[in-house]
Amino acid sequence: MWRYPEGRLLVFAKAPVTGKVKTRLRRRWGAAGARRIYMDLCRRTLNTARASAAAPVELWCSPGIGHPWLRARAREAGAALRVQPPGDLGRRMHRALAASLRDAPYAVIIGADCAGLTPEHIHAAFERLADGQQAVFCPAPDGGYVLVGTRYPEPGVFRTVPWGTDAVMQATRQRLRRLGLHYAELDPALDVDRPADVHRLRRGGLLPAWPGAALARARGVVSPAGSQYPGPSARPSAGQTRAVGSCTSATPITKDAGCSWSVTRDSSAD
Repeated sequence: MWRYPEGRLLVFAKAPVTGKVKTRLRRRWGAAGARRIYMDLCRRTLNTARASAAAPVELWCSPGIGHPWLRARAREAGAALRVQPPGDLGRRMHRALAASLRDAPYAVIIGADCAGLTPEHIHAAFERLADGQQAVFCPAPDGGYVLVGTRYPEPGVFRTVPWGTDAVMQATRQRLRRLGLHYAELDPALDVDRPADVHRLRRGGLLPAWPGAALARARGVVSPAGSQYPGPSARPSAGQTRAVGSCTSATPITKDAGCSWSVTRDSSAD
């Protein structure tokens, strides 16, 4: 079934809670619109991971594995559910890779918002690792990266990186050279952080054209000027529900203790 059955493909995702995902898109589409865009991105990335048939897929969730929407997507993708470790992004990736590499010779992490990734990117990453490369990265046009794979999770690669800036990939290259690690870089792929990224993916047919500005305004999410204001979507109406949650403690990667979710029906949640 898998071309590299001994490997592991890790997808990092957040629970799609309104106001907690894709916050840089809120000014343009509102919190509810940003959430829906994130859900579209996550669906696409998991479909890409499954379609690649490269390696067994694991969905690493934050803050826990209890959110029903993520659980449904994991079932669709045939992915095992895992809880992201605590810490900043670098610490979480290092710990997740270290956990996976206890049972696999190599592993690859991709982000759920990396809609520009293709099955070919994923295959190329596993091919490099299977051929003995120590690490592989797929840069993003904004200066970050959207994929990292390794045979050995060297913590120095991920420590004190300026996450969220355009210096992430360059800083990582410097660390790799300083540590003497041999690595490969794939052709760049787009992730989504800004409205321009969403527009670019929609023009390319990689994301559905929802929600548009007119629809967002009709839902009372954004004003004509693009600023947020309270409206009908601020509170679910009869028949709607919303899933919200919290996680109050760090948990082992196989458990979801300390995380609680309150689930109400929301027509946009699936």
